[in-house]
Amino acid sequence: MTEMPADLHVHSTFSDGTDSPEEIVELASKIKLKTFALTDHDTVDGIDAAQKRGAELMVEVIPGIEFTCEVPRAEVHILGYFIDHKSPELAPVLTKIQTDRVARIYKIVEKLNKLGVGISADDVFAISGKKAPGRPHVARALIKKGFVSGFKEAFDRFLEFNGPAYVGHYKLTPAEAIKLIRQVNGVASYAHPAISNRDNLIPGMAAEGLRGIEAYYPGYESQFTEHYVTLARKYGLLTTGGTDYHGKDSGREMTLGDITVTDELVEKLRNEHLRGN
Repeated sequence: MTEMPADLHVHSTFSDGTDSPEEIVELASKIKLKTFALTDHDTVDGIDAAQKRGAELMVEVIPGIEFTCEVPRAEVHILGYFIDHKSPELAPVLTKIQTDRVARIYKIVEKLNKLGVGISADDVFAISGKKAPGRPHVARALIKKGFVSGFKEAFDRFLEFNGPAYVGHYKLTPAEAIKLIRQVNGVASYAHPAISNRDNLIPGMAAEGLRGIEAYYPGYESQFTEHYVTLARKYGLLTTGGTDYHGKDSGREMTLGDITVTDELVEKLRNEHLRGN
């Protein structure tokens, strides 16, 4: 079988990326990446544009999403692959999440203002739009206004989980995200598990219908990958992977396609999707 590398974790301007869906497809074509999954945070609005451009350039765009979930003292991110992004079951949940994301920006800005940092919610929305604004957009506004020198400083000083301007927002539980992904015919995978550091949740999530673990991810040393490949085997899960690409101007070092999975893994994921439907 011919190898056909795929990057299964990619974000566009429809969430917190800096490249449009079309630009991502064009970059994928340029670097000979045949497949990628568009997995924007809590939104599916970029999928149609990506798939349209993908059809023109012979790049497969897997319709996906990344849900930000919450457990005590940690965030857990759940990726959904091969979802029916036009399902009527998906829209009301995304609307609720997106509405609360917007409200959260006003609260973060209020906290920043009390700290003497003079930015407005409109400064953030000028960068993010009003569908899936998040802390990276606040960080970009802070950089643009000259209050910080980069993303690390923005998060370290203000936006980290226990930072002085941190505000939570409405999140699904991992079980709710997995259930919703299954309802819209998708395959759920646990994103960057070493970051969440909640391996104890994997058996329960597998029982809820989790079907994959992201074992290949930026910054993972070999022991991390081996650990999650072993856990995947133990619980009968697939392994997924990708760069978590956020764009050329995102402030992150990873380039689209720096981490890929083989066509064999993509086909296993596709077959899991087909079996579920």
